[in-house]
Amino acid sequence: MSKQGKKKYGSIQRKERTLGILLILPTLILIGAVIIYPIFYNIVLSFQKVALNPNRPSKFVGWSNYAKLFSDGDFYKALLVTVVYVLVTVVGSTVVGLLVALLMNKEFKGRRIARSLILLSYVAPMVATVYVWKYMFNGLYGVVNYLLVDVLHIFETAPMWMDHPVWSVALVVIYDIWRVFPYSFLMILAALQAIDMSLYEAAQVDGANAWQRFWAITFPEILPSIAAIVSLRTIWNFYKFDDIYLFTKQVPVLGVYLYQTAFAIHDNGGAAAITIVLFVIVFSFVVLFGRKAVRK
Repeated sequence: MSKQGKKKYGSIQRKERTLGILLILPTLILIGAVIIYPIFYNIVLSFQKVALNPNRPSKFVGWSNYAKLFSDGDFYKALLVTVVYVLVTVVGSTVVGLLVALLMNKEFKGRRIARSLILLSYVAPMVATVYVWKYMFNGLYGVVNYLLVDVLHIFETAPMWMDHPVWSVALVVIYDIWRVFPYSFLMILAALQAIDMSLYEAAQVDGANAWQRFWAITFPEILPSIAAIVSLRTIWNFYKFDDIYLFTKQVPVLGVYLYQTAFAIHDNGGAAAITIVLFVIVFSFVVLFGRKAVRK
């Protein structure tokens, strides 16, 4: 290529590079304004004592908010409750979704209608389902207590589900599994339908039973989907607040602890420190879990 040709080719490359930058610039500005700036602003707030009056300046307090957080027993209690809540709900919803997906992957009459009905709990408005459950588990006139006390005689007196420190945790866990297992069901069912049926036919020829076919063929094929479900559900549930707070104030997960810090005692600097700690915990989980999933 001649010098003139090289010069012309280089000019075209520069123009294309400039055009590419101009095309992605609005997206970069939007990401910076919506994501990057709030993150850095939150980091700055975590080192300050924020004044309630917006006209008064905030005071830099260094690591004071973090020291106060790590010396608060309520924080460790909330962290423990959150870890238990996340572990039980993620495992429970994934297992239930897997079992239902295996069932709905079989041919039977009315399968399409059954699949649609399974999605109702997931597509229904969360506020509506929470208040239906609160009505069902009401200590005075709830249908659940009527069945457990008056019909089945499992309890002598009706449990106060939403006011008891143990029953309230069990209630929000069961509700989350019930509401979210269709998400796991959908993702696992899609992975099941993508499996080549000739693999099962070959395994049957070799004499493998149903259990052996599941562990040798089905489970390895759906494992990437299960890994994605577990990682996403863990992230979502670690920040869970809305349905738990609507149900009861007796379940002190980190989302509720953060809300009370920010809006009950108006400690915005302390709340910012909590969000940074939460981010570090969740990000560490994503990195570690992601490495293990890639290795497998």
